[in-house]
Amino acid sequence: MLNHQLDRLFHALADPTRRAVVERLCRGPATVSELKEPFAMSLPAVVQHLKVLEEAGLVTTSKQGRTRTCQIAPQALRAAEGWLTTQRTGWERRLDRLGTFLEET
Repeated sequence: MLNHQLDRLFHALADPTRRAVVERLCRGPATVSELKEPFAMSLPAVVQHLKVLEEAGLVTTSKQGRTRTCQIAPQALRAAEGWLTTQRTGWERRLDRLGTFLEET
């Protein structure tokens, strides 16, 4: 289950537009119209990007009247951070062992 979640998360973050949206939402909630402003794309295109981010668990949206507001879902970022930390720790151990081996030979 975690691998599938990470696959969706990294797929969502592979796109520069979606990464920019995540970076913007890290500063606070925003409406879909506000998120569209810096991009030369249609509102439906922005909504498609948001759908991918929502499916990955990175963004949540709520609708009040005709306004849809988006915000970051930090728990998804924590899952990625945990996976990356595990990978980094493993590589650091391997490199430490290699360094020790090279010093001994």
